[in-house]
Amino acid sequence: MSAKPRLHSAQDDLAFMRSIVEGGGRPHLTLGVAYLAGGLLYGLQCLFHVGQATGVIRWPELANLAFVIGISVSFLVVLAWAIRRDRRDGVANTRGPMATRTLNAAFSATGMANLAVILIFGFGAARDQDFAVWLYYPAVIFALQAAAWYVAFNLKRKPWMLACSVGGWLTAVALGLLVRQPEWYLGVCTVALFALFALPGWIMVRDARAARTAG
Repeated sequence: MSAKPRLHSAQDDLAFMRSIVEGGGRPHLTLGVAYLAGGLLYGLQCLFHVGQATGVIRWPELANLAFVIGISVSFLVVLAWAIRRDRRDGVANTRGPMATRTLNAAFSATGMANLAVILIFGFGAARDQDFAVWLYYPAVIFALQAAAWYVAFNLKRKPWMLACSVGGWLTAVALGLLVRQPEWYLGVCTVALFALFALPGWIMVRDARAARTAG
C-alpha cells in the first residue's frame, strides 16, 4: 500500500487538531456585542443604583422604572442589530471549526443556565418576600461566566480569557458575601460589569471586525 494516502491522512489529522487548538473561521459579532452592550448598559444601571443608595439620585418611582426598562430595551435593540448584522454577513448559519463551535456552545449553554437561575431566584425572592435572595442571582451568573471563560481559555489559550475566568470567580464569591451590604455589593457589581463584560465584549468585537476586514 502506498505511503502517500497515509501521509495525506496524517496531514488532515494535524490540520484538524490545529483547528481545535487555534480556532479560526469567521467570528460572530453577536457575542461580542452582547457582552459590550450588556456590560456598558447594565454597568450604567448599577451606577444609577449606587447613586440611589447614596442619596445622590432621588428620582420619582415612575422615572426610576422608566430608566430601568430603557436599559433593557436598549440592550435588546443593540442585540437585535448584531444578530441581523451577522445574518447579513452570512455568519449566523456557518458552523465554523471545532473550537469556534465548542466556544459558542459553551456560552449558549451558559445563557440557558442563566434563564433557569433567573426563574429560580426570582420565584424564591417573591415567595419569601426577601430581596436579598434575588441578589444571589448575579453571583451565580458570574460563576457561570467564569466557567464559560475557562472553557474559552482552554480552547484559545488567550490570557485575557483566563483573567475573565478568575475575575468572574472572585466576583461571584464577593457578591455572595455582600448581599446584605448594598453599597459594597453595587460597587463590586459595577466594576465587574465594566471589566468582565464590557471590556471582553470590546475585545471580541474588535477581533470580529478585524477578521472580517482581513477576509
